[in-house]
Amino acid sequence: MMYEFINNSFLLLIIGVGAGILGSLIGIGGGIIISPALAFLGLAPAQVASTSLIAVSSTSSSSVIAYARLRKIKYSIGLKMALFSSPGAILGAFLSINISPVQFRLLFAVLLLATGLYLLFRNSVLSGQKFNTNSILFKIMFYFGSITAGIISSLFGIGGGVLFVPLLVLIFGMNMSSAVPTSQLALLSTSLVGTITHVILGNPEYVYALFLCIGSFAGAQIGAKLSGRFRGSTLEKIFAFVLMAVAVRFLLDLYLNK
Repeated sequence: MMYEFINNSFLLLIIGVGAGILGSLIGIGGGIIISPALAFLGLAPAQVASTSLIAVSSTSSSSVIAYARLRKIKYSIGLKMALFSSPGAILGAFLSINISPVQFRLLFAVLLLATGLYLLFRNSVLSGQKFNTNSILFKIMFYFGSITAGIISSLFGIGGGVLFVPLLVLIFGMNMSSAVPTSQLALLSTSLVGTITHVILGNPEYVYALFLCIGSFAGAQIGAKLSGRFRGSTLEKIFAFVLMAVAVRFLLDLYLNK
C-alpha cells in the first residue's frame, strides 16, 4: 500500500511538472494533460474536473507571478475576460456532476481532437483578419467565447486557455508574447472560481490535487522562463499529435467497453 502511494505520488508530480511547463509555454492550460491522466486513473467526471482545476489554479498563479515580473500581462483585457468567463465556470462545475463517464469521455475526446487540430493549424488560424473592437461582432464573439471558455474550464478541468488565446489574438490583435501571459491571468480567475464551486459541491480528490499542484507550480515557473527563448512550433505539433492519440484511445475504450 505504501509503495503504491509513493509510486502514484511520484507519477502525479511528474504529470504536474509536464503540465505546468507546457501550459505556461503554449498558453492552453496544463489541465489538457492532467484531466486525461486522471480519467485514465478511473476518477469520476466531477472528480477529474475539480482535481485538475485545482492544479490549473496552481499553474496559472505561478505563470501570472512569473509573467508579472516580466511585465508581459495586459491586465485590463485579462480581467475583462475573467469577468465574463467566471459565471461560465460556475455553470460548468454544476454540469460536471450531472454528466456520465461515457458522455464525459466522448465529449472530452472531441475537445482533445479539436485542441490538437488547433495547435497544428494555430499559425494559419491566428494570422487571419483582426476584428474592429467596437463592432457588434466583436462584442458577441468576446462575450460568448469568454463564457464558453469558463464552462469548458470547469466541466473538463482544463482551464479554458484553448479559447482565451485565439480570442486575444484574433479579436484584440495581440501577438503571442502578450496573448499567452494575458490568457494566464484570465485562466487564474476562471479556475479559482471553478475550484471554489467544485469545493462547495464536494468534488475534489485533495491528495491527488496536492501532488499535481506542487509539480505544476514548479513546471509553470520553468515554462515562463523558457517562453522568451524557446520556439514552440515543433513542440506544439508533437503535443497536438499526443492529444489526438489520447482522444483516439478514449474513443477506442468507449467502443470496446460497450
